[in-house]
Amino acid sequence: MAIYEHLTGFGDLRVQPWNPGDPLPDPATTMVRLSVDWDEGGSWTDKLSAFLALPGVEATRGLVVGMWDEEVSSGSSPDAMIQALTAAHGALPNLRVLFINDITSEESELSWITNGDLSPVLAAYPRLTHLGVRGGNELSLGPLHLPELRHLIIQTGGLDASVVRQVMTADLPALEHLELFLGTDNYGATSSVDDLTPLLDGTLFPRLKYLGLKNSDYQDQIAQVLASAPVTATLEELDLSLGVLTDEGAQALLGSEHVGNLKKLHVAHHFMSGEMVARLEALPPEVDASDRQDDDEEWRFVALGE
Repeated sequence: MAIYEHLTGFGDLRVQPWNPGDPLPDPATTMVRLSVDWDEGGSWTDKLSAFLALPGVEATRGLVVGMWDEEVSSGSSPDAMIQALTAAHGALPNLRVLFINDITSEESELSWITNGDLSPVLAAYPRLTHLGVRGGNELSLGPLHLPELRHLIIQTGGLDASVVRQVMTADLPALEHLELFLGTDNYGATSSVDDLTPLLDGTLFPRLKYLGLKNSDYQDQIAQVLASAPVTATLEELDLSLGVLTDEGAQALLGSEHVGNLKKLHVAHHFMSGEMVARLEALPPEVDASDRQDDDEEWRFVALGE
């Protein structure tokens, strides 16, 4: 899921932009992206109100929140968007798929997006099955209790440890796909491998099939703890891509009794040697080790920072 272009789909729904005067798309197949453009004149909350006035809007299954303010790249507050989206829950009783901040790098760099406390939104839509959030600044999810949530993705250039801990203490019994862009301390990341401990024994999210702990500047340490962790034994896909993975972390993966049972191993954007890449690619899983970077220890970098 790139941040250089808008979403075209999420969950099992297509995404299309919507503006006042447009009809309601088929809620069985399509969800709208509500976004404001520079110099548009209207507000995001006005656009949401117009959307909610459409006949049949109560059948809406998904919603994508795009750029909610012309000044989003200047640190403007998302509070009005959060309040309006929370208040809309009565008009959207069937909402199951939600992506917040489908904002491309052309609209705002990832590290410039100010998020906020999303717990009121998540409490208002307790039957979500798919949740995506982009941007880590001031992000909080609060206590997460989403019994039907199957897919959670958080994309940041730097994720605060408090948010990682909120995920690691969440009540998400149906979760199958967890994807965290942990980021780098240059852009606000404060977590460590210790914060991931609740995940390792495999009991936190018993249905988990895809685990992405990615875009991290401590990617080697993540690989080392996951290599022997019981959670890895139950996965179909392990995603350690976009971060600072070197031969040190890859050696741990090679020695794992669990990695060979995966269907896919993602390590694209890495700092491994060509020899190590060849050894990984000889493993039973399908391995994506593309985008090899020249390794200079002083200039290692995550794929998505700023």
